[in-house]
Amino acid sequence: MIKLNHKNLNVYKKSVQLVGEIYRLTESYPKSETFGLASQMRRASVSIPSNIAEGSSRKSDKDRKRFYRISRSSLVELDTQVEISINLNYLKNDEIKKLEKLANEVFAMLSNMI
Repeated sequence: MIKLNHKNLNVYKKSVQLVGEIYRLTESYPKSETFGLASQMRRASVSIPSNIAEGSSRKSDKDRKRFYRISRSSLVELDTQVEISINLNYLKNDEIKKLEKLANEVFAMLSNMI
């Protein structure tokens, strides 16, 4: 595997952790959500570290920040999907707290990078 700089970023590491949580939690969603909410949540979560990685490889500060903004937008999209999951009773309180903590940490880190 290639040694790349984005892997040293704490925000990248936290966002990859968030992806793992989303995949783990959406495994227990109803089968009817396989191609619906669960799939959307997985795509939004994967977009977060993917855009951090892509942005970190850009030469200009402006271009880097554009990808970090996209990453932050994907996080906000995921937050909406988590809220919908809560309203549908797909998540337990302890799961919600863990997701909120991770999401808030990633959001703050991304905001500081923009």
